[in-house]
Amino acid sequence: MGSKCLEKFLKEGLEDLRSKGLYNQIESLESPNGPIIKINGHDLINLSSNNYLGFATNKRMMDAAKKAVDKYGVGAGAVRTINGTLDIHDELERKIAELKDAEAAIAFQSGFNCNAGAIQAIMDKHDAILSDELNHASIIDGCRLSKAKIIRVNHSDMEDLRQKAKEAKESGLYNKIMVITDGVFSMDGDIAKLPEIVEIAEEFDLITYVDDAHGEGVLGKGKGIVSHFGLEGKVDLEIGTLSKALGVVGGCVTGSKDLIDWLKVRARPFLFSTSLTPGAAAAVIEAINILMESSEAVDKVWKNGDYLKKGLKELGFNIGNSETPITPCIIGDEKTAQKFSARLREEGVYAKSIVFPTVPLGTARVRNMPTADHTKEMLDKALEVYAKVGKELGVIK
Repeated sequence: MGSKCLEKFLKEGLEDLRSKGLYNQIESLESPNGPIIKINGHDLINLSSNNYLGFATNKRMMDAAKKAVDKYGVGAGAVRTINGTLDIHDELERKIAELKDAEAAIAFQSGFNCNAGAIQAIMDKHDAILSDELNHASIIDGCRLSKAKIIRVNHSDMEDLRQKAKEAKESGLYNKIMVITDGVFSMDGDIAKLPEIVEIAEEFDLITYVDDAHGEGVLGKGKGIVSHFGLEGKVDLEIGTLSKALGVVGGCVTGSKDLIDWLKVRARPFLFSTSLTPGAAAAVIEAINILMESSEAVDKVWKNGDYLKKGLKELGFNIGNSETPITPCIIGDEKTAQKFSARLREEGVYAKSIVFPTVPLGTARVRNMPTADHTKEMLDKALEVYAKVGKELGVIK
């Protein structure tokens, strides 16, 4: 037997989560994470993946990964700063910088690692960070690790940001001040007011930091939020993920050459974790090639997102204020949201419920993520199921 106090803590904690409808059951797929997935032998229309462009199963990318494994092996064998940097990692970083119209880029093992590493490499206890209240958990953790003063800003409230930036600047307490925001807020699908943020940053000499995990491959014809708003060169740190629209795994930071050089000697996840696998690097390079050749997949995900949004709204669902293909159905009560998700699955649609702490208490939802690979027939079937379950549970009339 192990520790009795640990056993008591875990048992009571798990029971508490289950009683409040906050326990998340993890399920394993028996298929690729495409528009149709198989779980426990059942085929389901998949509306829960971040595989926006369908690249996770793209044949060109799969072939590129296989060739890289044949050439380099399955792993890099070391951290980047010893001898784990392969020439394919250099090629990947050049390709990311090209996509983003940036001077340079650095690749990390995950988007979470980017935020955990980049923030604390720049900011310290003598600094302050203005952080949107709905920023991703990895941003929150990165801010905490930096030991900087964290100043919470009301969500996308530019008056609040301006006031708090002014107060922080005029206080004279901080060496550096950073403003940090998600590019696309993943639970609601709204887009950061980046032009206004940049304007305020220029007025008060703030370091600008945007995490574009859900905008990359979707906004700006695939280039992301900075390109979407034509702000190239005006955002200091642009963070991205290689695991959502690009379909593989990893993260990246783009910016000035000096910034990237600094992160390569100060970002702890980069310094102390083994490099991205060669296969992953090759697959991402090919994903960027595809993006730069054609906007077909990007156009399709927007078309599908608009179609699903229109259908759900017409049925009477509360889909919030999404400006992207991310489409939440906001239900409110946690237990009802979990029951709603379970009934969708029984009817052939996989759309996970999202509850606290991922979203605030009382705003539980089922979040839908249409991809470029969904057909109109799949989306029509999903809408039929939503109508049936929504009426059955009294979510819509």
